[in-house]
Amino acid sequence: MEFVNGVKEKRVLDIREVLEGEYEGKEIRMNGAVHTIRHMGEVAFVILRKSRGLVQCVYEAGGTDFDIRDLKEESAVEVMGVVKAEERAPQGFEIRLKEIRVLSQPAEPLPLAVSKWKLNTSLETKLSLRPISLRNVRERAKFKIQEGIVRGFRDYLLSQGFTEIRTPKIVARGAEGGSNVFKLEYFNKKAELGQSPQFYKQTMVGVYDRVFEAAPVFRAEKHNTTRHLNEYTSLDFEMGYIDSFRDVMDMETGMLQYVMRLLEQEYKKELDMLGVTLPEVGRIPAVRFDQAKELVSRKYDRKIRNPYDLEPEEELLIGRYFKEEYGSDFVFVTHYPSKKRPFYAMDDPEDPKFTLSFDLMFRGLEVTTGGQRIHDYREITDKMEKRGMDPEDIASYLMIFKYGMPPHGGLGIGLERLTMRLLDEQNVREASLFPRDVTRLEP
Repeated sequence: MEFVNGVKEKRVLDIREVLEGEYEGKEIRMNGAVHTIRHMGEVAFVILRKSRGLVQCVYEAGGTDFDIRDLKEESAVEVMGVVKAEERAPQGFEIRLKEIRVLSQPAEPLPLAVSKWKLNTSLETKLSLRPISLRNVRERAKFKIQEGIVRGFRDYLLSQGFTEIRTPKIVARGAEGGSNVFKLEYFNKKAELGQSPQFYKQTMVGVYDRVFEAAPVFRAEKHNTTRHLNEYTSLDFEMGYIDSFRDVMDMETGMLQYVMRLLEQEYKKELDMLGVTLPEVGRIPAVRFDQAKELVSRKYDRKIRNPYDLEPEEELLIGRYFKEEYGSDFVFVTHYPSKKRPFYAMDDPEDPKFTLSFDLMFRGLEVTTGGQRIHDYREITDKMEKRGMDPEDIASYLMIFKYGMPPHGGLGIGLERLTMRLLDEQNVREASLFPRDVTRLEP
C-alpha cells in the first residue's frame, strides 16, 4: 500500500531557488531544455531554457564523462555541477558541469532557430510552427506579460469584493444576436458557441452583487484583419448597486492601475526584453461619442461619414488626439448611439438616442466595451419589442428582471487586443498563443 503525502522536497533546483539561496561553490542539480550550445574549443557553453529564463552551464573537456558532441539542441537534460557567480551570465551565475544526463532527444533538427534573439521569419511561419516558435525567449515573454494582465485583473477584482464565476460556452442563444455565431447540433437541439457571458454575468449579479470571469468567447465574423480573432479571451466583470455607468469606468481604471504596477514590479525582465514602456494610467480622459467625432473631424480635417459608429481610422485619430492634447494612451468614449448598442444597454434619460455606455480606446484601438444595463423588467421588454424582438426567445434571461435586479453595469475587455497594444504589435495574432481566425484551425 502506498500513500501520496503531497509535494516532496525537490532533488533539482529552479532559478529562483538558486538566486534566493546560498549556493555559491556548492553542487546542485537542475533540469531544462538545451536552448543552444556554443563550442569554444576545450570549453563549451550549454544554455538551458527554464520557465523563468536561461541558465548558463560550462562544459570543460575532462570535467565530465559525457561527450558534448552527443548533445543536441532541444534535448531535455538534468545536469549536476558547481554554482559560480558570473555577472555576464543571464542569471548572474553559471553551473560548472560535472554530470549531464539526457532525458530525451529530438528526432529531427529544429525547423526554426528558436535560440536566436529574434525569429527572422514571417508571422505565417511562426503560427504554422507555433509549438516550436513559442520556445523563443521573446515569444515566451509576450505571454508571461499576458499572464500578468490576467493575474492583475483577477487579483484586483477579488480585492474589490468580486466573486469569480464560470459560465457556459454552449448556449441556446447569443447575447448579441445576429448571424455572427457558430452554430452546432446539441443532442437534436440547436445551440451556439457563446459570443459573450453577458446574460450569465448579469444573472450572477443577482446572486453575488459583483462577479468576473476570464474565458473564451466566439464570434463567427468573416474578418481577416490585424485586429480580429474568431476566438479570443474576454475579461468580463459585472457589478451591482451602481450609481452610474461611470462606476464601471472607475473600476476599470483602478484595475488598469493595479495591472501596470504589477507588471512593473514582477514582469520587468519581460518588459525590458521586449522594450515595452508601460502607459500612464493615473487618470484617463472621457469624451462623449459625438464630441469625439467632432474633435477629430476639426483637427484632422476628416469628414464624418458614419454618425452612428466609429470607423477604425476614427479610432486611431481619437487615440492620436488625446495623446497629443492630454498625453494619454487611453481614452473613454461614452454615450454611444442606442441603435448601435445591444437591447440591454440603458438609454440616456436625457437623450434616448444615446446610451449610458462606453468603449475604452488604447492607442487608437477599442479594447473594452461596457456600460450600464437596463434593470427594469418592463423597460427591457418594451425596448425588445420596439426592436422587433420576441421576449419569449430569452425568457430564462428575462426571469432575472421579472423577479428583481439592482442597478448594474459591466464590461468586457479583449485580452489579446490589450496585449497587442501594450506590446506595440501590429497584428492581434502575435498576442494569441494559438490564434483562431477565418483561415486557421491548427495547430
